[in-house]
Amino acid sequence: MKNLKVGLRWLAQAEADLKTAKDCRDDGNYYASAFFSQQSAEKAIKGFLYSKGFRAIVTHSVVELLREAAKSAGPFKELIDYGKELDRHYIGSRYPNFYPAGAPYEYYTKEMAEKCSNYAESILKEARKYLRG
Repeated sequence: MKNLKVGLRWLAQAEADLKTAKDCRDDGNYYASAFFSQQSAEKAIKGFLYSKGFRAIVTHSVVELLREAAKSAGPFKELIDYGKELDRHYIGSRYPNFYPAGAPYEYYTKEMAEKCSNYAESILKEARKYLRG
């Protein structure tokens, strides 16, 4: 682990973001839950990559990050479909002009929020295995 300390900081924030995603889901703020799920997955993988010696990571795409992480740890490749789902919510969950009619909060459902938080949790668990053992 070239920079475990930085990786663990990112992992800690990923865990906090997952808690926020679940709290939002439970409160009925499904759009926010989807966004924080995406953030949790993004930060978990960035934590893994920083621990491997990466110094600057500029993408916000969970898919791109998982592909990069899979070069060092194969199991990340199995999570790419989860990343595809989570990437859909990085912008769409936040911007009122993303959907043709209505604001994002009107489009999100409990099922969508649950799927996103479950996917993020799977990605976080995989990153945690490498960072915390």
